[in-house]
Amino acid sequence: MTESHPLKRRDFLRGAAGVALASGMAAAGGAAPEAKAYVPAYFTAAEWAFINAAVDRLIPDDGNGPGGVAAGVPVFLDKQMQLPYGYGAYWYMQGPFHPDSPPTLGYQLRQTPRELYRAGIALIERAAAHAHGKPFARLDAAQRDALLTQADGGHLQEDGVMAAAFFALLLRNTREGFFADPIYGGNKQMAAWKMVGFPGARADFTDFIDQQGRKYPYGPVSIDGSRG
Repeated sequence: MTESHPLKRRDFLRGAAGVALASGMAAAGGAAPEAKAYVPAYFTAAEWAFINAAVDRLIPDDGNGPGGVAAGVPVFLDKQMQLPYGYGAYWYMQGPFHPDSPPTLGYQLRQTPRELYRAGIALIERAAAHAHGKPFARLDAAQRDALLTQADGGHLQEDGVMAAAFFALLLRNTREGFFADPIYGGNKQMAAWKMVGFPGARADFTDFIDQQGRKYPYGPVSIDGSRG
């Protein structure tokens, strides 16, 4: 986001680490084959372009590590939409709904996460078309930042409450995808864990319990046993 926005990448990642810590054979010529491009199961092509463009602004590739797109966060988001989470299985979704209630009372919209994503993306896309005559993904970084900031503050004219709820969910899920175990689609090659020094799902840390301040010498391990 822009420098004027309260969310800076270093602070974003520092706070997010705590929240989320919830190869083929070589070709004949010696070069490894390119990975097959991911095809989203839930998001449409236009929504997929938005997701990639938005994630790129929330966690940009700034030289300190991979950005959100390179780390596979969009893949994580699409996969979550197909799981019980996406259908609101973990949320209380019975009425009455009071969208104007304070955030301390929890989620108050009737949309499931996948429905909120679809509606929120459409809101921002309409705002982008009205302000700039282009889809969100074709805007420059400053223009995308401005629209995301408006959504964050609930200042989109069409539906500020839904826009703010969508941005909050997108931001939280982006953090989760960046730091979650790679089996869920994001955090490719455990790059985010390596960046913050998180050892992953290692079963035994006994030898390091009393070695505060010493750098952990082993790389991270995924839940499935793969190593970074």
